[in-house]
Amino acid sequence: MNDKSYNRWVGMSDKSIIETIGNFIKHHRLNQNKSQNEVASSAGISRSTLSLLERGEKVRIDSLIQVLRVLDLLYIMEVFKIESQISPIEYAKMKIKQRKQASPKKNRVPNKEDLGW
Repeated sequence: MNDKSYNRWVGMSDKSIIETIGNFIKHHRLNQNKSQNEVASSAGISRSTLSLLERGEKVRIDSLIQVLRVLDLLYIMEVFKIESQISPIEYAKMKIKQRKQASPKKNRVPNKEDLGW
């Protein structure tokens, strides 16, 4: 996320962010040519809950997730995924320990006294 985009979101009120989410849902629902009744029914929520969501009113987060699922929009959840990252210091330590070349093969001369028993 670039700094301009981040700063725009930071500057928005909670109400504005919720309205943006509602507009996103409505836009995609209409692009898929689905009625509120169809989406609400498939999501297992009431039509009035979907209407509230689209108008930028507060709804439960599980209702939002159900609607995202029905509209095949769960890809947006990727921004919440936490990936483990290695610190630069740990990476440098790993690189130091990493083998740079193979060791020469040792010619093992059998001990004359060793009879293999």
